[in-house]
Amino acid sequence: MREKIRAIACFNALEHDGKADFNSVVSKTIGLFPQERKNLKSLIPVIREVVDEVNSLTKDEMRNIIQRDFPELLVTTQKEEEKKLPDLPDVGKDGVVMRLAPSPSGPLHIGHARMSILNDEYFRRYGGKLILRIEDTNPANIEPEAYQMIQDDLRWLDVNFTDLVIQSKRFNIYYDEMKKLIEIGKAYVATTPTEEFKAKRQAGMPIRERDETPEENLERWEKMVVGEYEKGEVYAVVKTDLNHPNPAIRDFIAFRIVDAPHPLEGDRYKAYPMMNFSVAVDDHYLGLTHVIRGKDHTANTEKQKYIFSYRNWKMPFYLHYGKVSIEHAILKTSLIKKGIRNGEYSGWDDPKLGTLLALKKRGFDPLAIRKYYIESGIGSVDTTFSWEIFYSFNRKIIDGRSPRHFFINDPVSLEFDFDGVLTADIPLFPQAGKSDDQKMRHYEVRRGEIALASQDFQKYNGELVRLKDLGYFKIDGERIEYLGESINEDIQKWNPNRPIGKVPIIHWLSGNGIPFEILKPDGSTDSGLLEKDALNYMNTVHQLERYGYVNILNDKIGCFTHP
Repeated sequence: MREKIRAIACFNALEHDGKADFNSVVSKTIGLFPQERKNLKSLIPVIREVVDEVNSLTKDEMRNIIQRDFPELLVTTQKEEEKKLPDLPDVGKDGVVMRLAPSPSGPLHIGHARMSILNDEYFRRYGGKLILRIEDTNPANIEPEAYQMIQDDLRWLDVNFTDLVIQSKRFNIYYDEMKKLIEIGKAYVATTPTEEFKAKRQAGMPIRERDETPEENLERWEKMVVGEYEKGEVYAVVKTDLNHPNPAIRDFIAFRIVDAPHPLEGDRYKAYPMMNFSVAVDDHYLGLTHVIRGKDHTANTEKQKYIFSYRNWKMPFYLHYGKVSIEHAILKTSLIKKGIRNGEYSGWDDPKLGTLLALKKRGFDPLAIRKYYIESGIGSVDTTFSWEIFYSFNRKIIDGRSPRHFFINDPVSLEFDFDGVLTADIPLFPQAGKSDDQKMRHYEVRRGEIALASQDFQKYNGELVRLKDLGYFKIDGERIEYLGESINEDIQKWNPNRPIGKVPIIHWLSGNGIPFEILKPDGSTDSGLLEKDALNYMNTVHQLERYGYVNILNDKIGCFTHP
């Protein structure tokens, strides 16, 4: 309960210039958790203590606490301000030079979008350059199609990078820089078994090659570059501090032998740079001014700083944001590849996945992803991705443009014996008025059958219902009877157990439905009848009333977007 109270206090503080009001927090807590009223006496000191604690936090820390402990509150904090990322320090007159650095193991997913959007937001603010640097120095983990898929994903996100750099085209630069480090005694090349290297590093002890002359290490380096060693026989190391309190920062491997062919370079190279080496070299040569990435890279940043220091390079400004855990999403590239191969997934855009291709197929607007990550901010606190909040952003963007139609899930057809014609004029868009013929769905219902969702049939069989925009009906077993367009005394007799104002309004179809399936992100499929008029709006997200938002892909299949 304390975590919820703290989130409520943070919410209140955000509404009042960063300072929570004790009485307001008490009222809000009891309002949201009325069952706690009986415990109010014991809660008072807790709330008072929490308010004092919260009032010492920054606004970003408050938002992170809400996001972590009570994310539902965030949906309504948008009135506080249109969230703005904090300014970056030391921005010159020419703007910033920033980078996006994905690996081409597959397309981008919802987690990668954070890195892309945050960097792009600063590039938009300050101008300069936004470099897409594809880090392809691990040939065993490259999906050849990913080079283009990554670019397409970024364009869909409206991330407009200015330069494209591919690391496998820059090996000569990496080789030259490694040679220079060896020459000045800041790197060495070793044939000592890696197990011994790791054990001695853990103990803070050097291996033999560390203390050998630059000339001896250069000789091994030249042999390594031309491919005279086999995989696992040799590696190049950057010196750091063997007494560093964090063993992960101590001497780190910068090059290793790779015997797998590269999709772009074939067998041209054998000595491949490790990430920490190629990243540091590229960040310098590309003129990076600011680097924004997850705090899981904090140790990597410390390693890379050694290279900057040895070469007397100016270091960029580093900003590390907290980890975002994304639950209920399949993101791991190796699992997706395996699933595609064995038929578990239809492709990179399978609705069950968390790739941007899958979100696009489901009908999400990329602006919703941008708004979510801007609202989440760039704080260092770890958070959990809230699908509910993300859905709320998307709903606000697409609702006004989403045509309304009916989908009858698991339909039950009822006999409709009626002499005459009933007409229904149903708004196509929420703002449509009944005088606007272009935005109405006009239907005529005659004797035949009316289809209802099985869930509605089971719930309301034997009761009075209102079929939306058509009239009042009585469901009676396998039949459905029309009672009238408005409530009268005859109709009221069919409604003994329910107040007149509480007659359920349900959706229906009659002669205007086509078989249709909706693919859902949990892997299930809903089958039923779709209002035929919906096919006039293909590849568009529809609000299927009382069901949810669905992207209509073709005349047979749609993808569920969200409720």
